[in-house]
Amino acid sequence: MQLKLDVILSETEVHIQLPEDLGTINIKNYQNEIIKSKTPAVFIALKDNNIIKIGTLNTGDNKQDNADKMILITPPWDIELAYIEQFFIEEALKMGNTLEGEVQADSQIPTNVQKTVTEYTDKIMMVLQQFGYTFQVKEVEVPVKAKPAKVQHRWSKTVSQIEFNVSFRGSDATIVWQKRTEMLIKKGATLLAEAPLNKDGSVGISVKVGEKLREDNALAIANFKTTEDIILKSVNEVGLFLYFAGTNSWLEFKDKDGRTIDEWTSVKE
Repeated sequence: MQLKLDVILSETEVHIQLPEDLGTINIKNYQNEIIKSKTPAVFIALKDNNIIKIGTLNTGDNKQDNADKMILITPPWDIELAYIEQFFIEEALKMGNTLEGEVQADSQIPTNVQKTVTEYTDKIMMVLQQFGYTFQVKEVEVPVKAKPAKVQHRWSKTVSQIEFNVSFRGSDATIVWQKRTEMLIKKGATLLAEAPLNKDGSVGISVKVGEKLREDNALAIANFKTTEDIILKSVNEVGLFLYFAGTNSWLEFKDKDGRTIDEWTSVKE
């Protein structure tokens, strides 16, 4: 995929005009000031380059606490803001982000617009990635030095040959990280049957996302066991699917010698 962009840079903002009337992307440095929005937009609020909130900005004055960076996406008129917001929320949660405020992650994007929304959001995510913004959680360690070390995980051909086992909350599965964005769960995996609830008895975001992943793969599940190989996108997504998260899955996936997938793939930058 190739896109021709018109970009205007300043010390505090990047303005990106997308081609073919696809709208705009604005990336702003942010310090709790009021944002004046001339047209409705989807916002992605970040803190230390991690996503902390996703929502919509209507016209008028808007303010978001805690963020140090704001990405504003103004789509073309024929794509509903709510569908773009929903797509980005689901992607952020699948990648292990913790979002502030009330989040709706269980509504459905209508079938007749799914293709249009996916094609549009794929373009947006590609542009953001080229400017250094991804939905992957960036783990930050705080050493004695003032500047923290960032830990990321890197796929390799060597890792793709290793089978990792996970056994957590009654679930059990064998996983292979076969491609950069493909985590294969081998046939015969056992899923956690009873979803954990919050202390107040409510259903949490992790459960909602996990249930959605199970619904998407319902034809390959019977009696909480997988009847076929299933491919998901990430370690966090696999954890949501198998046991509704609740732990650092990078430390739960282990090879036959007990070495974790984190030990195999972590890279400090």
